[in-house]
Amino acid sequence: MFGWREVYGGRTPPPGQVVAPDERLSWPRMVGLGAQHVVAMFGATFVFPIVMGLNPQLAIMMSGVATICFLLIVKGVVPSYLGTSASFVSAVAAIRAQGGDSAQVTGAILVAGLVLALCGLLIHLLGFRVLHAVLPPVVTGAVVMLIGFNLAPVVASVYWPQDQWTALVTMTFVIVVAVAARGFVGRIAIFLGLIFGYLLSWLLDRVAGPITSVLPGSSGPTTHERVDWSGVAAAPWVGFPPHTTTGADGNEVAGWHAPAFSFAFILLVLPAVVALIAENAGHVKAVAEMTGRDLNPVMGKAIGADGVATVLASSVGGSPTTTYAENIGVMAATRIYSTAAYFIAAIVAIVFGFSPKFGAVISATPGGVLGGITVVLYGMIGLLGAKIWKENGVDFGNPINLVPLAAGIIIAIGDTSLVFSSTFQLSGIALGTIVTIAGYHLARWLAPAHLREQQARERPCPGVGVSPAEQRGAADA
Repeated sequence: MFGWREVYGGRTPPPGQVVAPDERLSWPRMVGLGAQHVVAMFGATFVFPIVMGLNPQLAIMMSGVATICFLLIVKGVVPSYLGTSASFVSAVAAIRAQGGDSAQVTGAILVAGLVLALCGLLIHLLGFRVLHAVLPPVVTGAVVMLIGFNLAPVVASVYWPQDQWTALVTMTFVIVVAVAARGFVGRIAIFLGLIFGYLLSWLLDRVAGPITSVLPGSSGPTTHERVDWSGVAAAPWVGFPPHTTTGADGNEVAGWHAPAFSFAFILLVLPAVVALIAENAGHVKAVAEMTGRDLNPVMGKAIGADGVATVLASSVGGSPTTTYAENIGVMAATRIYSTAAYFIAAIVAIVFGFSPKFGAVISATPGGVLGGITVVLYGMIGLLGAKIWKENGVDFGNPINLVPLAAGIIIAIGDTSLVFSSTFQLSGIALGTIVTIAGYHLARWLAPAHLREQQARERPCPGVGVSPAEQRGAADA
C-alpha cells in the first residue's frame, strides 16, 4: 500500500493524463497536493464541530487520524479524506435541546459509529447488492433530505438572530462565490465565506461598536462585541487540545473527554447511520467512476472503515467522520487520485491539531457568520437527498415512493413526537426515518405487481469508466 510507483518522471502530468491511487508524482509535488486537500476539507471540518458544540481543534486532529485509519482498512484502494460529518448535526441539536452535554453527544455518536461499522461488515460479507435492497436510493435520498431540512429551526432560532445583517451578507457572499467563481475557488465557498464573515464582524465592531443580541446559553439579550478573542490571547501556540471544562459563565467549554451513554440520545443519532451509508456508497461510486476501477467489492470495507474512524474520533470527544465530497472534487479537478496525497493531508491535519491558539481562533467564530453559512449548508444537505433521487431516476408518480416518504419527511421537518412514556419518546429525525424506511418496505409488500414492476424500471446508478492506465494508453496512442 505504501509502495507508490512514480509516474511521468515525477513531473506534472500532461493535460488529460491521470495518476492512479497506487501511483505518485515527485514528493514535493505530492506535498503541494496534500496541502490542497487540507484546504478543501478545512472549512466544513471545523464549522460542523462548532455547530455541534464540540472542539474544532480536536476535530481537525482526529480527522487526520480517521483518514489514516480509513486508508489502512481499505488498503489504499479508495482515495478519500474523512472530515467532520454533517449528518449528526440535527440529532446533536436535539440532544443539546434536551440538556445533553458533550460527553453524551459523543457517546451517542460512538454507538452510531459501531452500528455503521457493523453495517459495513454485513455489506462486505453479504455483497454490495444487499445495500440497494434494504436501503434503495428512494429511501436514502429521503433520509438525507429530512436530516438537512430538520436543521432549519437551528438557523432561525440560534444563529441568525445573533447578528441578522452579518448573517445575510455572509450568506450572500457564499452564494455569489459558489455560483460565480470557477474551479477550486467555487468549491471552497463555505471556507471563504467564513473568512469573509469573520473579517466583516471585526470591521463592524470597530466601526459600529458592540451589538445587543441573545447568545447561546444566555437568558436574555446582552451587549457584546461580535468577535471575542479573549480566549485566543490565553491559548498557547503549541499543545494538546484542552480537556472539557465549565467556563466562568457556567457553560461547557468543549475539549477532549470520555464519552457517556444515554439510550434516548442514542436513538436520536441512529438515523444518521442511514445517511452515512448512502453518503459513503455515493462517494465510493464517484471514486470508482473517476478512477475507472470496480470498487463494489470494497464498498462494505469503506463503509465499515468510516464507522471505525467515527468510533475512534468520538472515543476521545472528537466529531463524527465521513468521506468528503470536497476532496473528491479536488481529485476530479486535478485527475490525481494518489492516496499518497491523502496520507500527507492527514499528517498536516494532525499537526494543525496541536495548536490550541488555532483552535481558539476557530471557536471564536461569530454567531452571525455561522448563521449565514449554516443557512446554505443545511439547505445543501437537504437537497443532496433530491440529488440522489434525480441521479437514480426515482419515480414519484409511483405511490410506493411518494406516500411513505411524504409522511416521513414531514414528521422529521415538523419535529413531530410520538410519546411512549414520561421518559421515552421518538421525534423528529428518528421518528421520520423509521416511518420512511418501514413505510417504504410495507408499501412495497402491499402494492400490486404493476407498481413494483414500474419501480423496477427506475434508472440505475452510473456505471464505471475505463481505468487510468487505459486512459493514459489511449492518450498516448
